[in-house]
Amino acid sequence: MEIFRTSILIVLGAVVAVLTLRFEVTGDATPYQLPKLLHFPPMPTTHNPPTIEGAELGRFLFYDTILSADYSFSCSSCHRQEVAFSDSPKRFSMGINGEAMERNTMPLFNLAWYPALFWDGAAASLEEQVFHPVRAHDEMNLDWATATERIASSELYSPMFEAAFGHVKIDSVLIGKAIAQFERTLISNNSKYDQMQRGETYLTPEEFEGFVLINDQTKGDCLHCHSTDADALGTTAKFSNNGLDAARGPEDYLDLGLAGVTGRLSEMGKFKIPSLRNVAVTAPYMHDGRFNTLREVLDFYSEGVNQGYNVDSKMEFAHQGGVRLTPDEKDKIIAFLHTMTDSIFLTNPEFGNPFE
Repeated sequence: MEIFRTSILIVLGAVVAVLTLRFEVTGDATPYQLPKLLHFPPMPTTHNPPTIEGAELGRFLFYDTILSADYSFSCSSCHRQEVAFSDSPKRFSMGINGEAMERNTMPLFNLAWYPALFWDGAAASLEEQVFHPVRAHDEMNLDWATATERIASSELYSPMFEAAFGHVKIDSVLIGKAIAQFERTLISNNSKYDQMQRGETYLTPEEFEGFVLINDQTKGDCLHCHSTDADALGTTAKFSNNGLDAARGPEDYLDLGLAGVTGRLSEMGKFKIPSLRNVAVTAPYMHDGRFNTLREVLDFYSEGVNQGYNVDSKMEFAHQGGVRLTPDEKDKIIAFLHTMTDSIFLTNPEFGNPFE
């Protein structure tokens, strides 16, 4: 088995830097000590670094139904920890009014590295992202003036805001900052894949071969969008048109994706590239949840890719419908993808419901 560990370390690089992230925090709040991370790129800096008090406040707000119109709905209603803060197995989450949302609910982890949020990049930061679901009619359906009034008059939250931000007036900006701080602490870095990189365990021969296949440009060819060899995020965090639809022109896209935000035809049909981390627990897949299983996803990339309008040039095998994997190769890739499930993250009480 040693050969597999040795080979994987060669692929990933024998020398890795251990990054300990510390932040300078103003006021009396206590800096939140993030875990030491191997094979992760440096975390982008932020004007709103997490503190112990701020992240805890954000955790309460994340799980509290106070931010919905009728006190029946919270962020956690669609983002459940046991499925990596996705809403698996639902194709579309149901909002406060019982209406199905238009896109599949994305999981939440390692968000600090993402330059934009949502499938279409509609939010440029975690702080901005918070504002969308609260006021959306098909989600929490609450105006922010009412949300702020509720929280500012709460005997629970007034002292928590003071501990996190000092003696300042509670407003929607501070509410967004608190939830964003909690979301920045949602770091997934303890899967079997991570443990292997730290030399704590080994991949089985099948898992290792699956890892090789997804990074082989003549086989899985996944590495251009889903990083597992260059870094451990499992995504480039960019946007791509992966050939889901046989679109001959802009008019053929039912969902414009990134172009719906930017207005650029060159970004038609592009969607956020999700991480391969925890992918085995976040089905269904794609922005519209059209694939129910990992096997269906691999069948698409193997034989179902459309060479239509604006397909990403990194889809090198679109001209032949996909990468043409054998059933055995698909089995091995799926075996590796299961090594990226972080069961510790899925059960960590620090991220759980504080009201239970």
